[in-house]
Amino acid sequence: MGPASLAQVLRPLADMFDPEAFPDLLSGLSTPDDAAVWRLDDTRALVLTTDFFPPVVDDPHAFGSIAAANALSDLFAMGARPLFALNLVGFPDDLPESILSEILRGGGEKVREAGAVIAGGHTTTDQEPKYGLAALGLVDPQRVWTKGGALDGDRLLLTKPLGSGLITTAHRADSVDGASLDAAIASMSRLNGNAARILGEAEGAVHACTDITGYSLMGHGFEMASQSSLKLRMHFDRLPLLEGARDCAEQGRIPGGTRRNAEAFRDRVRLAADTAEWQKALLFDPQTSGGLFAAVSADAAGEIERAFRAAGEPIWWVGEAIAGPAGIEVA
Repeated sequence: MGPASLAQVLRPLADMFDPEAFPDLLSGLSTPDDAAVWRLDDTRALVLTTDFFPPVVDDPHAFGSIAAANALSDLFAMGARPLFALNLVGFPDDLPESILSEILRGGGEKVREAGAVIAGGHTTTDQEPKYGLAALGLVDPQRVWTKGGALDGDRLLLTKPLGSGLITTAHRADSVDGASLDAAIASMSRLNGNAARILGEAEGAVHACTDITGYSLMGHGFEMASQSSLKLRMHFDRLPLLEGARDCAEQGRIPGGTRRNAEAFRDRVRLAADTAEWQKALLFDPQTSGGLFAAVSADAAGEIERAFRAAGEPIWWVGEAIAGPAGIEVA
């Protein structure tokens, strides 16, 4: 569902729950972020998220891995440590049960890799397979990362390349090569947990954080800019791209979500006059299980990069936060 449609359907809830009546709800509908946060006491808060969707690749095990990594990413984007997850499943009666077993195996392996456990779940009959998680984590309420909080002068980093929406769309049309698809699957399946751990060890350096998913780099970037009340300046030539993503964009294999994102955020994003159509497609490409996108103190940038390199984790510096009207500028 696009951002405009989502805002419309949530409107009836706007006045239903008074935030002042729930002081321990640190992040909810009134302060939208990657996950809900409920304070237990001065040192512990629960972080809860849910996400599920139909297959983006044909291989059931890979699909399960991607869907689980995608759901867990919301916890990592808030600085939380995953505790447990519940499977959410929709599955047709006329498909072999072995397919669902492989989906669940892929998801379970990712949850185990994250140091958490599958504690149960729910299944329902559906015409199309769907899978995801309801995932719960724990965080110090004084150290929750939110989309707001970026400061003038912060450096912007990204931990995964862009283009998964373009590649999986081309895959459904049987028009992407195997190497590009394999690289996209590997990226989407990779947990953001190690990147989050490294960022957390740079005490106080992270001022704002989110993960890049369906609303694209531009959409989620604007959420950060808006909630931080400043401008994000990005540089297209610094943005990492998945192998084959540019080719897919130039061939016009554009997801429907790309057009929805471009329409929703076009007034919030200023592009260079010579920006090509394939570049726009990548900027607004809806990602599945994308990377962390963080605004960090410029003073800590060197320390953070060294830690990422030492851990073998990818990192790209893609721009900076600057004072100005909330929005995004792409040079």
